[in-house]
Amino acid sequence: MSPPKKLIRQLYPSYLFLVFAAVAGATWYASSNLKDFFLDRTSADLQARAALVSPQVSLLLDPLDEEGIRRLCSNIGAGASTRITVILPSGRVVGDSKEDPEDMENHVDRPEFRAALSSGLGISIRGSTTLGKNLMYVAVPVGLGGAPAAVVRTAIAIDGVDEAINQVRRRIILAGAFFALAVAFVGFLASRKITRPLEDIRKCAEHLAKGDFGKTFPVEGCAEIRDLSSSMKKMALELRERIDTITGQRNRINAILSSMAEGVIAVDNEKRVITANQAAEKMLERRGTNLLGRSIQEVTRNTLLQNHIDGVLGGTGTSPVEITLGAGGRVVEAHGTELQDSAGVKIGALIVLNDVSDLRRLERVRRDFVANVSHELKTPITAVKGFVEALLDGGLDNRVDAERFLKIIDRHVNRLGALIDDLLTLARIEQGENITRVELSRRELHEVIETAVQLSTPQAEEKAIAIEISCPSDLAFPMDPFLMEQALANLLDNAVKYSAPNRSIHINASAEQGSVKISVSDQGYGIRKEHLDRIFERFYRVDKARSRDQGGTGLGLAIVKHIVQAHGGRITVESSPGKGSIFSTLLPVDDTG
Repeated sequence: MSPPKKLIRQLYPSYLFLVFAAVAGATWYASSNLKDFFLDRTSADLQARAALVSPQVSLLLDPLDEEGIRRLCSNIGAGASTRITVILPSGRVVGDSKEDPEDMENHVDRPEFRAALSSGLGISIRGSTTLGKNLMYVAVPVGLGGAPAAVVRTAIAIDGVDEAINQVRRRIILAGAFFALAVAFVGFLASRKITRPLEDIRKCAEHLAKGDFGKTFPVEGCAEIRDLSSSMKKMALELRERIDTITGQRNRINAILSSMAEGVIAVDNEKRVITANQAAEKMLERRGTNLLGRSIQEVTRNTLLQNHIDGVLGGTGTSPVEITLGAGGRVVEAHGTELQDSAGVKIGALIVLNDVSDLRRLERVRRDFVANVSHELKTPITAVKGFVEALLDGGLDNRVDAERFLKIIDRHVNRLGALIDDLLTLARIEQGENITRVELSRRELHEVIETAVQLSTPQAEEKAIAIEISCPSDLAFPMDPFLMEQALANLLDNAVKYSAPNRSIHINASAEQGSVKISVSDQGYGIRKEHLDRIFERFYRVDKARSRDQGGTGLGLAIVKHIVQAHGGRITVESSPGKGSIFSTLLPVDDTG
């Protein structure tokens, strides 16, 4: 379909056609009636001349004085352009101002002559055989006693009249054409004056469609155009307010969705995504991908989630389901509900994904913790109970056995006490992390290291293990000295326990780019790679038998990790079997820990 024409192209051709048609019609009417006007004037003039001649001719008819009539015609017609002819009722010419009557034929068949005799006036336009010109003839009867005695005919050549009429017609046509062009030009200017404001309004409307509200609508033109411009201006203001409102609402919704930890996905009835927040993109491992307009099958291959969306759209599956997403095994709880418009018509489904991975991990850790604590408590309690029963069954009678049993009981009781102390310490540190109760004060690190080394020296001396310290004397940072001593003591205790005799342990401390790095390295048995990610978990042991033989509770490294985190730092480990281990802590030197 062809594009619609502009208003000026619709109005102006019609206006131009009407103008030219009117001018052409007026020109044609004027030129066509001009000849009739000239002929009527000529006829009236000839009639007047005939009326002037008739009384004089009537005096020469009774008796008939042909010679007098000839002189009269010659005298009147001399020097005039009008031809005078006197014709008797028989048609014989008795006088003519231009020719000799004797040479002229009988005029009884001339139409003007017959009309004059029959009706009293005869008019005709025809060629003259005598003069060889086109003439207008006017004939009137001259009577004697009521009967026509002769006919006086006046005539004038009309060839000049036709030429004059054609000249006037040409002038009329030229004037009409000039007038039509002038009117057309004025009409074009008037049309432009009308359509220019409309064109300006159209351009402003295009800017509005593009969101540009800075253009002002024209105020020129007729009242209707001004009213239209005012209405458009009002509409633009209302449109801008509505767009600002919608934009603000959309931005608030986007901000809310972006700030939500839960993933939100909205799909239409065709299961194409219409909304998805950043959390949902992260959970579906589609971060940075534009999901809008894509089908849910393109977004995720998880059949449980697809089936849940199908159930919500079908009205049969609104109960939450637990789904595992991605290669990392992220566990999410999907809640679905129908999306409805203002009329209550279903337009899609809304799915909220709640990441419960941490919750499930904590549940697993809690179960493992209870199981581990139960196991760790059960072992010494069982041993104590067994040896107490042995003593009650007669072991007290044998002093040697009794002393051995009591030493074993003492060792297990000490182990229970150490386990409980470690649990209490870990609980206190975790509480400090959660409610910010760890009080930090700026202390020199070498004093804390020396105290920790003193605590571990007896065990190290038993295995002939040397502990070497490398720490600047002026190195200080905010810390809880008691907790820091305990963390270092636990690292040293582990290094001593899992090192062979006659080895060495090194403690190195240095300042590194706004942080303090403390490393404890040993030459012990080392740790295999598959254990490195879990050694800081509670009760996790690389070698359970060796750990229990060394009197460990399985909580030492967990306590170290939480102490470091309470100071705002982090701990790492590097180890290879047979080459020893290096435990490194990185702690901030400012007071924000």
